[in-house]
Amino acid sequence: MSDDGLIVLRTVRQLLAGAGPVFNQGERVEANTSTLWTYLLALPGLAGVSLNWAAVVLGLVCSVAGVGLALDAARRLFASERWMVPFGALVVVALPPFWDFGTSGLETGLIVGWLGLTWWLLVRRLEAHRAGGGGRAWPAALVLGLAPLVRPDLALFGLAVAVALVVLERRRGWRGVAALAGVAAALPLAYEVFRAGYYGLLVPGTALAKEASTSRWRQGYSYLRDLTDTYWLAVPVLLGLVAAVLLLLRLGRTATVATAVVVAVPWVSSALLATYVTRVGGDFMHGRMLLPALFCLFLPLAAVPFSRRTALPVLGMVAWAGVSFLALRPAYDTLGPNWIANERLYYVVIVDRPNPVVAQDFVDHPVAPEGVAALAGAPGPSLALPGPGPDGLRWWLFPTPDRPSTITWLNLGVTGELAPLDTRVLDGVGLTNPLATHATSVPDGRIGHDKDLPPEWFVADSGTTETGFVDPAGIEAARAALACPATRELLASYRDPLTLDRFVRNLTGAVERTAYRYDRDPRVAAQCRPIG
Repeated sequence: MSDDGLIVLRTVRQLLAGAGPVFNQGERVEANTSTLWTYLLALPGLAGVSLNWAAVVLGLVCSVAGVGLALDAARRLFASERWMVPFGALVVVALPPFWDFGTSGLETGLIVGWLGLTWWLLVRRLEAHRAGGGGRAWPAALVLGLAPLVRPDLALFGLAVAVALVVLERRRGWRGVAALAGVAAALPLAYEVFRAGYYGLLVPGTALAKEASTSRWRQGYSYLRDLTDTYWLAVPVLLGLVAAVLLLLRLGRTATVATAVVVAVPWVSSALLATYVTRVGGDFMHGRMLLPALFCLFLPLAAVPFSRRTALPVLGMVAWAGVSFLALRPAYDTLGPNWIANERLYYVVIVDRPNPVVAQDFVDHPVAPEGVAALAGAPGPSLALPGPGPDGLRWWLFPTPDRPSTITWLNLGVTGELAPLDTRVLDGVGLTNPLATHATSVPDGRIGHDKDLPPEWFVADSGTTETGFVDPAGIEAARAALACPATRELLASYRDPLTLDRFVRNLTGAVERTAYRYDRDPRVAAQCRPIG
């Protein structure tokens, strides 16, 4: 389990406990990027199954299902009577990041499963088109519509699939196509209304925390190279290109426009997804955000007919897969250039467990357990804040009699796994803390962690009368900034009781609230001048 996977599980636990789809009780914050993954994990939780192991196993099942569906879709696509051999599927099987994130507790397994299922359904519609049309198209439209609920950026893949479905189903006329569009749009639109009214935003809070609309091309290029260079991905890409050309020559004039459109879907989507990830600067986890684009790239070639023509690229792919499987790994151990992390190995090392999954596996985390223990031993509700001590970092406790106990630390997943559900667990990067979410970023900060809210904000918001190690003048400035009208409305949007009036105000103000930013320096923010 990765730390971010544990973040997902705390939201599921709150949901099952009756607090709603939130990370902290009494605060409506959408800390999970994948809506569907959150609610899928709640199902085994209802049956009393360990959520930690459910996340690992369900991710594995979805990953395997996605690859299996891709293989069967390739068989149907080529309609070949020859032996089919796994070709592009070997790329998935041979890459360590697919193993790591398929069972990390994150939504990667779900993404692979959804991509495989959507592609399989699209190929089934191509088969129906080849047979003269007819059949039920609504399952493909329904699954297509789940794209933004699986992960918002997958809407790029969904858009390409939608274009292909229009081509395949045009015989139904505009009314039939419009009906399919309604099926696809119903669920995501309904959830978007819920999101805007419940959370007060148009997008998950994680999208704002990581400023997913900004451009950081140089960092993104480094992230791309970190994956492609590590696993010599130029080799499978070149082999795939050779195989594609050979298969196109084999098809010749028998290929139809519909077939070409369908085959183009994953290739166009791969380019769009990879470009988007590169544009926003990639991620801090080695390979993770590029895995959907890589899987899409090899979807049409997941399996290919084996013949004299394809023998050479097939054997080349087998050789590359063997080398990748056995030997290719990142050149760094836990942290590499630009703070890109080998996520799995990082947590294996710091908690000294070969496969950390459940809470007990994280009790040897170097920081979080001490903070949780310090807060548990406090005489009353307190804010636990890390700060300077005689021997380095220590936990400071600030009494907060009018507020729930709160702990702040970067590793939200581990901290949230160890802390009780009625304890607020906050961060400075904005994944669970809207005060940080809507603050400005540190210029050229670590990707995914470039928001770093100063401690003055936490102390000011806690209601404590103590200042501890924090500058009193900064605390007063933060209190003044919290009193700004737009910031007061932001706080009310996720802390006030959810009445009908609050829901409507959240809904109607979601656009403005999503765009709202203020300076992370409380002295500047106290001037109440929104940024942007």
